[in-house]
Amino acid sequence: MSELSVELQLNTLPQSPGVYQFYDKDGKILYVGKAKNLKKRVTSYFTKTHDNGKTRVMVKKISNLKHIVVPTESDALLLENNLIKKYQPRYNVLLKDDKSYPWICIKNERFPRIFPTRKLIKDGSEYYGPYTSMKTVKTLLDLIRSVYPLRTCNYDLSEEKIAAGKYKVCLEFHLGNCKGPCEGLQKEEEYHQQISDIRDIIKGNFKSSLHYFKKEMKSLAADMQFEKAQQIKNKIEVLENYQAKSTIVNPKINNVDVFSIISDEAYAYINFLQLSHGSIIRSHTMEIRKKLEESDKELLQLAIVEIRQRFQSQSRELYLPFAVSLPEDLKITLPKLGDKKKILDLSKRNAMFFRQERFKQVKITDPDRHVNRIMAQMKTDLRLSEEPRHIECFDNSNIQGSNPVAACVVFRNGRPAKKEYRHYNIKTVEGPDDFASMEEVVYRRYKRLLEEDASLPQLIVIDGGKGQLSSALKSLDNLGLRGKIAIIGIAKRLEEIYFPGDPVPLYLDKKSESLKVIQQLRNEAHRFGITFHRNKRSKEAINSVLEEISGIGEKTVEQLLKKFKSVKRIKEASLEDLSEEVGWAKAKKIYENFH
Repeated sequence: MSELSVELQLNTLPQSPGVYQFYDKDGKILYVGKAKNLKKRVTSYFTKTHDNGKTRVMVKKISNLKHIVVPTESDALLLENNLIKKYQPRYNVLLKDDKSYPWICIKNERFPRIFPTRKLIKDGSEYYGPYTSMKTVKTLLDLIRSVYPLRTCNYDLSEEKIAAGKYKVCLEFHLGNCKGPCEGLQKEEEYHQQISDIRDIIKGNFKSSLHYFKKEMKSLAADMQFEKAQQIKNKIEVLENYQAKSTIVNPKINNVDVFSIISDEAYAYINFLQLSHGSIIRSHTMEIRKKLEESDKELLQLAIVEIRQRFQSQSRELYLPFAVSLPEDLKITLPKLGDKKKILDLSKRNAMFFRQERFKQVKITDPDRHVNRIMAQMKTDLRLSEEPRHIECFDNSNIQGSNPVAACVVFRNGRPAKKEYRHYNIKTVEGPDDFASMEEVVYRRYKRLLEEDASLPQLIVIDGGKGQLSSALKSLDNLGLRGKIAIIGIAKRLEEIYFPGDPVPLYLDKKSESLKVIQQLRNEAHRFGITFHRNKRSKEAINSVLEEISGIGEKTVEQLLKKFKSVKRIKEASLEDLSEEVGWAKAKKIYENFH
């Protein structure tokens, strides 16, 4: 459709809550969004200047738009979630999840079996979950089976078949893991009382089971049945130990969902904890790849709806780090202190750990994504106008003013480009003057690049504080590059990062990947410069030993070293061998000097 038709559509949009859909010229859906006010939100795409490049591209592609009016903003949120999953538009964050999660099934039978499953069958059976891992399910089932004797066979235990004596007890009965309902040795009422207690345990409530067993233990002890009382006591200890391990906060915190979010330039990580009687009965972290300019608030709102649908949560209270618009029947709590704040902090730590693990995995499986993420993060952390794909770092090396040299190391896409490293002998500076040396080497480096019409870096890192940074800036000024290349200084003592014209340094988090890249650059420049400095001093020391011999000059020294490779071999050489290289007169002087 033409631009005019889009303009007409914008003019006729209602000022109501709803969902909007953008389409390209081929009728392919580009984006699904929700709005409290459809007219205001959709019009903003065409009137606002967007910082995000992808948003600008998407807006240019829009040839048609549709909208659906709904009664409330909450309804818009639910509809948006369903449409995103249905159509998977190119510019929406992805919500697909093909993973099949495990459940605990209490089978709809006269004597119900309890087992794990990934398939839900509508036969009247009860399903609890889904759980985020089979390990969690097995741990819970192991606990239940260690406390309650349950049947594991799949026989049809109808009254008629049991009365007819169709079945015989198996090994599980003799091991004490089953009470033999197949032979009528366990009453149906007793078995169903166990199932009732097991339901509570699955929900995180151990109160009923502990009360029953403690009462039973006292009764057996009163009847002098101490061996059976001890067996019941063992079961109580198993339940209490499991409860102690699983109880994270106050047991009064019941039927609550906890959500937290952390994000970087490209991805967001939303952690979900479900609490029952102070215990975490479910934990899951969702990774969302950002597509446009989605805020943490938008992403958290979207994730809450998706996760609650996925895990069929019925909790009516949510703990969140900040307020978001959700259905009105939900109670939103923003904890500031106490047990509620502790559980919110725990959720955030889970999100952070998940993010760190993903970084480690992605570094191996998808190095390009790893690099893109770090570049985007450095752009944000260092307040740059573009990603620092090409970085150069300078360091001076001298010992008591002797042999002053400098090093320039180059990183491309966060990795060393060693073929582009350069050494510099300081030419114009007398004595140990780091500031003047820095000014000289920066000037020489970028004068050369400009003359060769070579690509300039997006970022220059100076090893040093305000003084060295000011010296480097003088050279950029002289070359007309001030403002065209971003430049920072890093001071070693507290890892302060200095910016031109700003007396207050930036302190990055010690675990920040941006800081790690800068430190790697600084350390590499230092190593490269020190190595060059040592080699130069060593060479000069060798040369000085030979040049101290009267009548032996620099060219003769070079000639000898080229032939004999070292001073040691020159010392060991015969007079005849030396004379073949430098003539009889010089050979005699050298030979007599060492002998």
